[in-house]
Amino acid sequence: MSMLRVIGGSARGQKLSAVPGDTTRPITDRVKESLFNIIGVDIQGSVMLDLFAGTGAVGIEALSRGAAWVRFIDNHHLPVKTVRQNLQHTKLADQAEVLQMDAFAVLDQISNRRFDYVYIAPPQYKGLWKKALIEVDVRPDLMNKFAWVIVQIDPVEDEPVELVSLEEFDRRRYGSTLLIFYVLAS
Repeated sequence: MSMLRVIGGSARGQKLSAVPGDTTRPITDRVKESLFNIIGVDIQGSVMLDLFAGTGAVGIEALSRGAAWVRFIDNHHLPVKTVRQNLQHTKLADQAEVLQMDAFAVLDQISNRRFDYVYIAPPQYKGLWKKALIEVDVRPDLMNKFAWVIVQIDPVEDEPVELVSLEEFDRRRYGSTLLIFYVLAS
């Protein structure tokens, strides 16, 4: 596996710790670079929800590039510990909240924040991306008016999803990674 690092912004070049074992699938630099090229300067001052945080690489990249605040959610101890270490190392911890919770339990709660970006990259091949997307879809109160919901999956997992509040506006494939972008339907 290639080295994890921050590729842009204030923490550029900082190495990130990986989660021990094989429970997470860190985003590649190529996909991360493409993702943040698509988002562009809109990341500045934004608020993000990283639902299956893993190493925290996506949310940390967002913070490094000027996001105001990120809430990281992961259900397991090792990823949560890794995200906290990576936030300390990059000196971005004061702009983040890290919660060891089930993503679906979080989506069932009333949120004290509205998000500009909701990032969904759950463990693969279990249908969790679809379940999480449907849960976010019925919670438009989680999102600001022009929010994006971004799903990261293996293309073999791709299948149609019936949505009420969200509509797909873009998709990009990078080898074995597919990014699908949604906005609130107008």
